[in-house]
Amino acid sequence: MIPRSISAELQESAREYPVVTLHGPRQSGKTTLVRMIFPDKPYFSLEDPDIRMAAEEDPRGFLARMEDGGILDEIQRLPILLSYIQGIVDEKNRPGMFILTGSHQPRLQEAISQTLAGRTAILTLLPFSLEELRNYAKEWNPYDLIVRGFFPRVHEQGLKAGRFYSGYLQTYVERDVRAMIQLKDLNLFQQFLKLIAGRVGQTVNYTSLSNDVGVSGTTIKNWISVLKASYVLYELPPYFENIRKRVVKSPKIYFTDIGLIAYLLGIETPEQAERDPLRGGLYENLVIMEILKVLTNRGQRPDLHFYRDAQGIEVDLIVNEDRTLYPIEIKSAKTFTPGIAKGIERFKSLLPDRVGNGTVFYDGDRDFDFKGNRVRNPLRVEDPYGVITGG
Repeated sequence: MIPRSISAELQESAREYPVVTLHGPRQSGKTTLVRMIFPDKPYFSLEDPDIRMAAEEDPRGFLARMEDGGILDEIQRLPILLSYIQGIVDEKNRPGMFILTGSHQPRLQEAISQTLAGRTAILTLLPFSLEELRNYAKEWNPYDLIVRGFFPRVHEQGLKAGRFYSGYLQTYVERDVRAMIQLKDLNLFQQFLKLIAGRVGQTVNYTSLSNDVGVSGTTIKNWISVLKASYVLYELPPYFENIRKRVVKSPKIYFTDIGLIAYLLGIETPEQAERDPLRGGLYENLVIMEILKVLTNRGQRPDLHFYRDAQGIEVDLIVNEDRTLYPIEIKSAKTFTPGIAKGIERFKSLLPDRVGNGTVFYDGDRDFDFKGNRVRNPLRVEDPYGVITGG
């Protein structure tokens, strides 16, 4: 098993809180990780109908089988247990009793906020990061990663990416969507997924998507909301605080795992990915998810944005760290040209007292600085977030 970067944060949280909640997309490795780190704790999956029925019929009796706590997998399937867990941890007042995992963020957060506020640490486990994959191979081609994605089973078991994502889409994505909303036409939803994959890195236009799919704007919003809740999509909000310009206020959409986009677009080889007209958006998705993973693996809450205004000033990514804004441009080009950093320089002029040095991430071989901005290949640096913030 490839070591997970979040392990230290998970162990430390268990020393400080009576409950630790680990959520994230299905197949990201949550179950494997918690069972490896806490091998002595009894394990129960609430996906198992027999276990779920037993817990639902007699919650107190079910939890009594875990005198010193335990691991409860997919806790959102039976949130009523959280109230009983609250009573147990309040009575015993010991750290590291229960380890909970879940895949549906809103359901889980709502239940936790009502019962376990202040009693649980909350962590997010996404698919493999590049840092983790370096334990498997030291160097990676970005277009190979775009095709294969980052899910553990693809790398650890050597599965064919296309076969894995076909099953993932049917078994998890479509099933979870059906569980959360009344999905009347699966074909339309599948068409929507392909359309949203083709607009990766673009601002969301609900009207356009509605017209193209043939459903209402409200339906499109519901679908996006459910896919975000299931960790399929990631929404990057715009930055417009203290900006006296007309700015874009619609979010941009990315996929939590780049391999699913490639599958939806019919990209089967690295050569196809490199030639694809969407390669810029695919590369951008890859890099932004890497930065997000660095933060979630450290237990930090990401504060990420993008910027675009009516005057044409655009920055692909803005990291807000201790009230300093770090602008980042992400380009799939192998050659750096000064024009790539133009958006960074113009953004600096808008908020000169708050904007730190910028970063250009590109697919080139040279690392250097340009006008105080770092120019780096993100796949060749140990810590992309450290590059951005100068840490």
